[in-house]
Amino acid sequence: QQRDKLKQYQKRISLNLERERALARQLLKEGKKEKAMLLLKKKRYQEQLLDKTENQISNLERMVQDIEFTQIEMKVIEGLKVGNECLNKMHQVMSIEEVERIIGETQDAVEYQRQIDELLAGSLTEEDEDAILEELNAITQEQVELPEVPSEPLPEKIPEASPVKNRPKPELVAAS
Repeated sequence: QQRDKLKQYQKRISLNLERERALARQLLKEGKKEKAMLLLKKKRYQEQLLDKTENQISNLERMVQDIEFTQIEMKVIEGLKVGNECLNKMHQVMSIEEVERIIGETQDAVEYQRQIDELLAGSLTEEDEDAILEELNAITQEQVELPEVPSEPLPEKIPEASPVKNRPKPELVAAS
């Protein structure tokens, strides 16, 4: 509000300065030099007032900015205060000893589960693993003996037997 009042005051002074300058010219034209000097002194004084009001407006604007910034700082500080209180409450609920205990229990549970998994999966010892590898090597190195293939050509027709009871059934002959 003060800033606005000072700006209105500046406008009035500026208008007065213009009027007095015009009046001083007119007085000089009329030959009234002393009255013109008096008006110019008054004008000079008003210009100094104008400069002072400009400084005051500047000071007021700076103060307004400082106040606004301080309000922002207060909100930040209030937020920090609330956050700090929250952290303190959380620290009361969870102590370092409690966290270390929970981490230790978790590690123990993971180790216990690993042991159970090993038992259920029937995991082998290193000796068992070595024995299995030796057996695998022995099997792969063995020579597998295959039966010999006959060198004589196979007969094209199967000789038929004369008695009926030794005669193969037609469906078996067709299948072979």
